[in-house]
Amino acid sequence: MAGRNVLLAPAARRLNRRELGAALALTLIAAIDLTSSASFVTRGFAQTPERIVAAGGVITEVLYALGLQDRLVGVDSTSQFPAEALKDKPNIGYVRALSAEGVLSLKPSLVMAIASAGPPDAISLLNEAGVRLARIPDDTSAEGVVTKIEAIGAVAGAVEPARRLAAQTKARFDELAALRTTLPAKRRVLFVLSLQNGRTLVGGRNSSADAIIELAGGINAAAAVEGYKPMTDEAIIAAAPDAILMMRNSGNHDTATEALFALPAFSQTPAAAHRAHIVMDGLYLLGFGPRTPAAARDLMAALYPNATIPPLKTAAAP
Repeated sequence: MAGRNVLLAPAARRLNRRELGAALALTLIAAIDLTSSASFVTRGFAQTPERIVAAGGVITEVLYALGLQDRLVGVDSTSQFPAEALKDKPNIGYVRALSAEGVLSLKPSLVMAIASAGPPDAISLLNEAGVRLARIPDDTSAEGVVTKIEAIGAVAGAVEPARRLAAQTKARFDELAALRTTLPAKRRVLFVLSLQNGRTLVGGRNSSADAIIELAGGINAAAAVEGYKPMTDEAIIAAAPDAILMMRNSGNHDTATEALFALPAFSQTPAAAHRAHIVMDGLYLLGFGPRTPAAARDLMAALYPNATIPPLKTAAAP
């Protein structure tokens, strides 16, 4: 029997917020019926899936926030929050380099995969094996994150808890939007993904880095490039970033800062004058799940140290 691959269409995000959860669930059922026998709905989707494999850190994070961790039988290597996920669950490998055989060995009743999961051959093999496969769009907008939470809950059979979590997340995004209106002149931020062999890989427009910088009230200094691309020393100097944003690794932050601003391109930026080097946990910064409003708020506070950036009132992230 052909696989059941559910793609949650971005068009669903245009629905009225209060109607989205129920409409989304109906959309999912309709999509399944279009690609497989109607018996799938009665045998699987209408019932709560008991053995879920998650391919995507944000999916794992949301399932834990919904209290569904006992149904998780496997997670991918980007599932780093909460920390117990990778400790307690089998690791199916990197989200873009999955092994279909490894996933199938866990005998899942449902595989939930972020849209960028792959490789395509592995996804095809899962389909051919008849695995129920739900593809979750990885929208990085505030509205997209809220919809993503509702989508994950709908597929996992937890529509109402997901709706509550989505409403809490939306409230945090609304607070964040209000904070952005209080900021002084916007600062230019350069997100550096890696520095290897003299090549600087940065996050340009339409990247996840671009999205979090915008949410935090900054301007992407690498907006001249698309996605994640190398940037020349001359272009970095011309971009004149006020701050450099990077993901945390195991190295010493102070040493990393000095090494960064010792590089010719970065030594000539406004960021170097103030040693404005912001380092944050990668999944927290770029996960685009329930914690994203808090992550954007923390980035905002680091970008504008002289402004009063209070904690979100809806504070505790799930």
